[in-house]
Amino acid sequence: MENSKKQQSVYLKNVCIAYDKNVLTDVNLQIDKGEFVYLIGKTGAGKSTLLRSLYADVSVGSGEAIVCGFNLKDISKKNIPLLRRKLGIVFQDIQLLNDRTVFDNLAFVLKAIGIRDKSIIKEKVINALKEVALEYKADVYPYTLSEGESQRIVLARAIVADPELIIADEPTGNLDPITSEEIVKLLFKINKDKGTTILMATHDYLIINDFRSRVISCEDGKIIE
Repeated sequence: MENSKKQQSVYLKNVCIAYDKNVLTDVNLQIDKGEFVYLIGKTGAGKSTLLRSLYADVSVGSGEAIVCGFNLKDISKKNIPLLRRKLGIVFQDIQLLNDRTVFDNLAFVLKAIGIRDKSIIKEKVINALKEVALEYKADVYPYTLSEGESQRIVLARAIVADPELIIADEPTGNLDPITSEEIVKLLFKINKDKGTTILMATHDYLIINDFRSRVISCEDGKIIE
């Protein structure tokens, strides 16, 4: 069992998570390294609560919860940043820093995890921007970007530190259908090329239909395959 957990980015067994009015009980979920998984469910069903628990923004009440090798039940405040170094997080609302260039938005992530070598930072930032085909936007400010470009920059920011797991919370929620498709194609490319595990919450059933992968559902406080 211990060896199998090492092959998984997410291992939840009999987990209870409570936040605000959302309560998830008896959650059992295993996501292998390199998997692409959709998370669906009605608004208020607890999808965001589940995702926030995975990066230790919401506490796990009971059960066994291991994410990227970190035990969420026993994780200390000083180890939460270490967990988050293994994660790339993509929110529905863009959350880029408008007073910094695109390059500096990505460099900020690397500096926050302790990378100081300017040549390493430059290489990682440019490589991440190339992954989303926006390396030519490195020196512009986020407020000059379209919504689609902004979300692609958010993806670049999520992968710049080579995470094991990307948690994407409704990344296409504010985008038109064509741009949404571009973002999902990029996520699948990152998943395939880098072997990055992807957990993507979405309401977009057309996307799920067009880009088939494993689907889990948040319903009535439970996680259902």
